[in-house]
Amino acid sequence: MYLSRVRVDLNGLSRETLFEIMGGEAYGAHQLLWRLFPEHQGPRPFLFRQEMDEPEEGGAPRGLPLFYVLSDREPVPIPRLLETQCKPFAPALEAGDKLAFRLRANPTVAKSVAGKRGQRADVLMAAKYPFEVGKERTSQACIEAMDEAARGWLAERAEFWGFHLPVKPEVGAYRQHALPKDRGHPIRFSSVDYEGLLEVTEPGRLIEMLAQGVGRAKAFGCGLMLLRRP
Repeated sequence: MYLSRVRVDLNGLSRETLFEIMGGEAYGAHQLLWRLFPEHQGPRPFLFRQEMDEPEEGGAPRGLPLFYVLSDREPVPIPRLLETQCKPFAPALEAGDKLAFRLRANPTVAKSVAGKRGQRADVLMAAKYPFEVGKERTSQACIEAMDEAARGWLAERAEFWGFHLPVKPEVGAYRQHALPKDRGHPIRFSSVDYEGLLEVTEPGRLIEMLAQGVGRAKAFGCGLMLLRRP
């Protein structure tokens, strides 16, 4: 695997793509990053996460998009469009290792509906539903219920993915996305940012999960877990 930091030369983008990328529109970013793998045919070979480029020490914020890309092959930079800083990614993990993590995920659960094909339900929206529309939905109690639902979703799956959470992770931005579709209804999904500490229980499973990604909406910037030693 390869882990890359990818910066975009905005001068090389069309006006439409520029607005999409600067607005955080996941489909435009997904299409742009595909160009790093010009010889590939078949399923998408990468996961990605979009952030804003951090300022250099003492400098002003750059306000430019920055992508982290985990791929099963080395990306090919595109002069005057996509600049890559790439390194092989082969983490040496052992049971008991404690690692800081960041994750943007799409927390959903399967929901059965009589007479219909199974659907996915947004975990946070389900936690919000019991609160009455209006002030209750902006109350601290509602916010805490949604945060706990997000944490519970991750904690329930941690063992299967080869780790456990020794402390509750922080839950950050919760966003709902609607991506335009050529025909029919737009593609809708939500994303939640997590940050915290995990302890490795099964290194092989964790590495497999890193390669495959967490949850759904992986084509739209979700599922990439970033790790570092604290």
